[in-house]
This record gives sequence, C-alpha cells and structure tokens, in this order.
Amino acid sequence: MFNNDDLQVRWWTLEAKLVERFGKKPDMETILFLIGIQELGTVAERFTKEQKQDLMHIAVCRLLVPSGYYELTDTDPDGWPHYKQLKPMPDLNPFEQEAFLKDHVLLYFEENEI
Repeated sequence: MFNNDDLQVRWWTLEAKLVERFGKKPDMETILFLIGIQELGTVAERFTKEQKQDLMHIAVCRLLVPSGYYELTDTDPDGWPHYKQLKPMPDLNPFEQEAFLKDHVLLYFEENEI
C-alpha cells in the first residue's frame, strides 16, 4: 500500500488529530473500540467487557472489508453488524501486522472523513 515512512507520518498525523479531539493519545485498542462504536452507531453509557471485545472485532472486520477479507452479512435486531470472513488473513510477523492494521485504520478515517 504505502512505504513505511509514509505510513508512519500518516499515522502520526492521525494520532495528532485524535489527541486534539480526545485530549490524549489513544492506543490501537482504543482506536478499534472507537471504530466499533462508530460502526454500531449507538453509544451506551457502559459496555460490558464482552461488548467491548465485540466492538473491537466489529472494527477489525469493517477495516478489512475494502481488502476483501470480510463482508457485512447482516445486522441483528439490536443493531450489531455481523461479518463473514472471505479469505484467510495474511501470514505476517507482528511488525507487519501492526503496519497492515494501521494502513487499514488510516484508510477508514480517510474514507469516513473522521
């Protein structure tokens, strides 16, 4: 997608925007949680630990839709989206996994103008 230097600069730019908006630098889990809430479209006063994990899973699935790894299959009566995996995830080392996910997060924020 992009070279690592460009990816890092774009990531720092996103982090700066998030710091400006939320007052502190979020880690990857927090970013996934925020994307999950965005995709759910509902903010609860409190989410259970299981719901937080589900929100992060929703985020990962949604992030990987443009690359053809997942597709949205339906939304349950409570409004929670459900995805189907279309192809196996690439075999990446931890550094490559982080870059892969960061690139998809950046694409999501660009597409959604958040």
